[in-house]
Amino acid sequence: MYTLGNNIRMHLFGKSHDAHVGCILDNIPRGMRISADEIRNEMSLRKPKDGIGTPRTEDDHVEILSGLKDGAADGSPIRMIIANKNVDSSKYKEIVNIPRPGHADLPAMVKWKDHDIKGGGQFSGRLTAPIVAAGSIAKQMLSPMNIKVAAFTRSVGSVSDEMERDMEDALASRDHATRACSPELDDRIRGEIISASKDGDSVGGVVECIVTGLPTGFGGIWFDSLDAVISKAVFGIPAVKGIEFGGGFALAKMRGSESNDQYFIDNDSVKAMSNNMGGIVGGMSNGMPLVFRVAFKPTPSISKEQRSVDLSSMKETVISVKGRHDPCIVPRAVSVVEAVTALVLADVSVSEAI
Repeated sequence: MYTLGNNIRMHLFGKSHDAHVGCILDNIPRGMRISADEIRNEMSLRKPKDGIGTPRTEDDHVEILSGLKDGAADGSPIRMIIANKNVDSSKYKEIVNIPRPGHADLPAMVKWKDHDIKGGGQFSGRLTAPIVAAGSIAKQMLSPMNIKVAAFTRSVGSVSDEMERDMEDALASRDHATRACSPELDDRIRGEIISASKDGDSVGGVVECIVTGLPTGFGGIWFDSLDAVISKAVFGIPAVKGIEFGGGFALAKMRGSESNDQYFIDNDSVKAMSNNMGGIVGGMSNGMPLVFRVAFKPTPSISKEQRSVDLSSMKETVISVKGRHDPCIVPRAVSVVEAVTALVLADVSVSEAI
C-alpha cells in the first residue's frame, strides 16, 4: 500500500489490470455524514471525455465495503474498491521487455525482476480513481469549515489561459470537458489535444488549484509547512513534474518591493493587496486564497516510433506503443489535484483542530 497523511490517512492499493483498485481511509470522524452522490459527481469528472480521452471506459462505481453505517462514518477505516472491468492486456505482449521512454518501465524492470508492465501496473493513472473517491470524502469533511477546493486547466500545449481566475471560475470549469474556464478555451484546448492524437503523439499542460476559507495561521513550518506537504502529495500523482505557488518562478525576477504582498485593513480584518505568495508565508496561510499550479508531462505512451532497448537481448530497438491511452491527461488530472489537496487539508485540519 502507498500511504498519504498523518491524521487522516489514505492507503492506496491495486494495479491497472488487477480485479480492482482501491483505498482505505483512516480516522474520518465518527458520525460524519458521507454523501454517495457527491462521490459519484467527483468520479464523473475524472472519467475520460469523448475525443480527448482514452477509449478505455470504466463504470468507476465506488463500492464501500466497510466504515459506514446508515450513511455515516462509524469510526472504523473506510475501505473502498473500484472494479477494473474494461481490461485489455494483449497490446503489452510485444513490449514486455522493452521499456517505454518517459515511463516508469526501466527503473521498475531493473528494481523488480518480476515487474508486470500491463496497463502501467502500480504506476498507472488508474490508481487515481480511488484517490478521487477519498478526496470527495475529504472535501465533505472540509465543507463545514467553509474550506473550498477547486482546480481548472490553466494550459495545454501551446494554448494558455492568460486571465486571472478565482474560485467561481474554477468551479465553472466543471461544465467543460477540458476543464477550461470558458467555452472558447475549451474549444481551443480540445483542438490542441486532438491535433496531438492525430499525430500519434501526446501533449502536457498545467493545472491550477485554488483554496478559499483557510484561516490565517493554518499550516506548519519547516518540513511540515503547508506548501511542503501539498507539494509532497501532488508529486505523488503520476506525470507531475513541477509545482509553483503564487507567482512561483516569476518571483525570482522581481525585487522585494514588487513581490511582497502588502497589507491593509478591511472591516477590521488584515488583508493583502496582492497574492504573489499564493496565500502561504512561512509555511502557513496568510488568509488569502491558496493558489498553486502543477505541471504535467505529456503522456509517455504514444504510437509514434521511439528508440528504446530490448532488455532480454540488450540490443537497441524501436517501440510504438499500442493500446488505449489518453493523448493528454490534464483534463482528468484536475479532479485528482483537487482530491490530494483536500486530503492534505483535511489531515492538517485535525492538527489545527479548526
